[in-house]
Amino acid sequence: MPYLYECFNDKCSLYVQGWNNLKENYSQNASCRCMYYPGTDQFECMPIFNSQGTRGQIIDDQVTAAEETLKAAIKKGFSILADCYVAKDMVPVLQMLMDAAEPVRVRLKAADMIGDFGELEAIEPLRNLKVGNEILQNKIDRGVQKIHERHFTRECPYCAEVIKKRAKICKHCGKDLTAES
Repeated sequence: MPYLYECFNDKCSLYVQGWNNLKENYSQNASCRCMYYPGTDQFECMPIFNSQGTRGQIIDDQVTAAEETLKAAIKKGFSILADCYVAKDMVPVLQMLMDAAEPVRVRLKAADMIGDFGELEAIEPLRNLKVGNEILQNKIDRGVQKIHERHFTRECPYCAEVIKKRAKICKHCGKDLTAES
């Protein structure tokens, strides 16, 4: 059974009288609430040690629905990413990575994948993307590094344009890069 039903009626005689009963008979500052096993005729008394006892485990239908929606979005996102990986299609991966509405788990996976098959054109949008999540930002930065490693490129420290790794002078701004190597 995944769920139990519990009475949270603070005017229930079991709850109200339980505080005095357990204090007098057992020297415990506690009371009881009635607990019911769904689908059976079984009821039990559950000890609680403060008025908020077991309330943290109340199942909220809205929270449950939001969790299910998130699970579905993650499953859908991972499915799309898997298809993109097989097809080596960078564009949807980049779009999912840049979409703040996507679940973070999906965006983290997209950041991992972009480094595996992303092209040089993805670097500029990724460098301009600020996600507000340090872990995700680090994965994006690592993805950019992997793209550079695969293409034997780097970014000019002066103008930020993509250049060959072994370049000694930037073809865009003309700066001498030998001191930077």
